[in-house]
Amino acid sequence: MPEQPPQPSPAPYDAVLLLSFGGPEGPEDVVPFLENVTRGRGIPRERLKEVGQHYFLFGGVSPINAQNRELLHALRKDFAEHGLDLPVYWGNRNWAPYLTDTLREMVTDGHRRIAVLATSAYASYSGCRQYRENLADALAALEGEGLPLPRVDKLRHYFNHPGFVRPMVDATLAALAELPEGLRAGAHLAFTTHSIPTAAADTSGPVPDHGEGGAYVAQHLDVARLIAEAVREETGAVHPWRLVYQSRSGAPHIPWLEPDICDHLEELHGEGVPAAVMVPIGFVSDHMEVKYDLDTEAAAKAADLGLPVARASTVGADPRFAAAVRDLLLERAATERFAAGDAPAVPERCALGALGPSHDLCPVGCCPARSPRPAAAGAD
Repeated sequence: MPEQPPQPSPAPYDAVLLLSFGGPEGPEDVVPFLENVTRGRGIPRERLKEVGQHYFLFGGVSPINAQNRELLHALRKDFAEHGLDLPVYWGNRNWAPYLTDTLREMVTDGHRRIAVLATSAYASYSGCRQYRENLADALAALEGEGLPLPRVDKLRHYFNHPGFVRPMVDATLAALAELPEGLRAGAHLAFTTHSIPTAAADTSGPVPDHGEGGAYVAQHLDVARLIAEAVREETGAVHPWRLVYQSRSGAPHIPWLEPDICDHLEELHGEGVPAAVMVPIGFVSDHMEVKYDLDTEAAAKAADLGLPVARASTVGADPRFAAAVRDLLLERAATERFAAGDAPAVPERCALGALGPSHDLCPVGCCPARSPRPAAAGAD
């Protein structure tokens, strides 16, 4: 019987934490959830009820928690099928299961070295550092309870990992196939992501060969190019594309990234474009920003314009994405062992596109907040 190759080791990690945003799971949850999201900003409860109308259209239920349960199952299934004996837990920033409660459970279960997967693929304050701030808050709470503190390491950004990019390519091809056959070749691709203040975009980073900021836009552009080129190779058609934005919030006098997806659809219609595909590369799952801002608001705008549109799905719990998480975990584990002198070489780091693999450890001052706060899993 042939000798089986040794299984890659996850050491020094003894557990994985799936860290997400969270969302309400019923009408009574909507306003308390939004109070959690906006805590410290002084937004009146009546205003939160207005904002919550998006959720009430869907019975007060955000799809994000159900999708995280699916991803949690996919990760556990992939780990088990590949002999990776490592428990996977799930905690949210803004709704149950809360991050602090989950970390407390992990510590009580004896875990001391935790790898963290955040459900945000790109660099930015809201997509990275704020997760790290929440980790620091949770660790401080555990310290206040007298519990032993684990070391938490956030896995690197995975926007350009094949396990994230390839499902988005296939989703784009599937969305193109939904359009009437005569319109497909001329369809434009609108790659969408969450808008953020331009000041936050300018200080997101760093980017290789581009200085200390601008990573948020640069990373999305890199992914968009990868998908557009892969679609061209698959179909033989060159589809014009643009990176556009959605889900803007905040004071109107503060500049945010543009153009908005609805404005872009109007522009395409004015140019006589026959059809468009919306590709939500900025999101890991089809949560509320996708279901409302694209499937409801943008779709209604396209219908008013008479512009045929289709929407690509997100990666969600795609098995290839689960495999990518395993790859990122084992890569980071091997890197940590190498740094400790317990591995012969630095592992190969898988990444597509022009930017290469992201850093493991966020540098000092990376994606700063307006008001400095402690952040875990970084150099500061």
